[in-house]
Amino acid sequence: MSILHRAAFTTSAARLDQLPPPGAPEICFAGRSNCGKSSAINVLANQRRLAFSSKTPGRTRLINMFGIPDPLAPGEQLGYLVDLPGYGYAAIGKQAREEWAEVLGAYLRERSSIAGVVLLLDIRRGLTDLDRRLAEWIAPTGRPVLVLLTKADKFPYGQRIKAVHAIRKQLAQDIGALHVIPFSSTHRIGLEEAAAHLENWISPKVVP
Repeated sequence: MSILHRAAFTTSAARLDQLPPPGAPEICFAGRSNCGKSSAINVLANQRRLAFSSKTPGRTRLINMFGIPDPLAPGEQLGYLVDLPGYGYAAIGKQAREEWAEVLGAYLRERSSIAGVVLLLDIRRGLTDLDRRLAEWIAPTGRPVLVLLTKADKFPYGQRIKAVHAIRKQLAQDIGALHVIPFSSTHRIGLEEAAAHLENWISPKVVP
């Protein structure tokens, strides 16, 4: 069983000072509203409603942390999956969008326990201006990045591969350590590869 399947809700925070002190490795999920972020977290954790997906995109404004218990140390966490607020939904006021932007940017810049960043992009939209802004926040951190091209079931295989190459090329100049996977929560495309990536960030495999 994947260690991700043990994830359980730990805390929510509207501001960085409400988060617990940095400690165990954190994998944060970032993406524009309605990109399939909550669905991706749920299928990776093999749970239906671990991450909450609001019926109104952009409504969820909290940083939500899901702890993965350490089986050898009761009460302690191996790591966390961190669901960052969806960014950029047009129906939300500009001031609210900028407030979220500040929280997202500060978390990505300042949180020392981030082990990796999962950037979710809708494969049908390609790289939008909002996605580029997220990438600009991520790039200076030097953290490894896994890009999940969500809703990949909407494209045939050949088109998925073209999308992977295009996104990798577009982001290569901004983000160094970058891996791109076509992903679908409903069809479980890319699930095993993505899960292995995240597991290794939380508990790195020691290779002799």
